[in-house]
Amino acid sequence: QVQLVESGGGLVQPGDSLRLSCAAPGRTFSTYIMGWFRPAPGKEREFVAVISRFGGRTYYTDSVKGRFTISRDNAKNTVYLHMNSLKPEDTAVYYCAAGQISFDIANIPQRYDYWGQGTQVTVSS
Repeated sequence: QVQLVESGGGLVQPGDSLRLSCAAPGRTFSTYIMGWFRPAPGKEREFVAVISRFGGRTYYTDSVKGRFTISRDNAKNTVYLHMNSLKPEDTAVYYCAAGQISFDIANIPQRYDYWGQGTQVTVSS
C-alpha cells in the first residue's frame, strides 16, 4: 500500500505560479511512475503530466506544455508539479497518482494503482 499526500494548492491570480508536492513515504517510491491528473468536463480524471521512475522522461497534455513542469526527488520520495502562467481554466482539484506501469500508458488514469486525496488550485482575479 502506498499513501500519497498532496500539498501546495491555493488561490492565486492569473499569471501567478504554484508548486504542488506529492509525498509518498516508503522505500519503493522509485519503482513507481508518477502522474498528475485533474477533473475535466465529461471526465473524472484528465491527464496533466507524468514522469518516469528516475525522471528521465516526462510527458504533458497539450494545454499545459511550456507552463507546467513535473519533477521528482526520489531521495525525498516526492514528486512536484511546478505550475507557471496559471490560467482560470487551470482551476481544479489536482491529484497525484502512482503506478507500476509502462510509460506508454501513463496518461490513462485507470492504469494507476494509488491516488492521493487531491489539492485544490483556484485561479481567479
